Amino acid sequence: MQQRILAIIACLACVSLAAPQQLLPNPVAITRDERTDNGDGTFSYVFEADNGIAAQASGVQGFQGQSNIEGSYRFPLDDGSGFVEVRYVADENGFRAESPFLPTPHPTPAHVIELLRIAEEQRAAGITFE
Repeated sequence: MQQRILAIIACLACVSLAAPQQLLPNPVAITRDERTDNGDGTFSYVFEADNGIAAQASGVQGFQGQSNIEGSYRFPLDDGSGFVEVRYVADENGFRAESPFLPTPHPTPAHVIELLRIAEEQRAAGITFE
């Protein structure tokens, strides 16, 4: 029984020694890290790394007690041809992001636009359906 336990421990030791010792092949250095938190819902931060990854945001108090945030982030494309940059706003109207890299919905078909127009006319005329 002791020989089996010794063999299992030896196998586990071999597996742990064979495991990769470094998870990130190229460590990334942080080149800029600035943060301000005023404790009242207002804040700002800027973060940059030497590989081009960056993020920045600022927040102010909103009318409903939330922080209204405006910011952006960027990261390099896998093929090295450039960067993805996303700008966003998060406030009482929700989260809205803008970037040419974000997917866009398909255009609304003409027959759906017509049905929506008819439904709006019916609502304006007081017609309801149960």
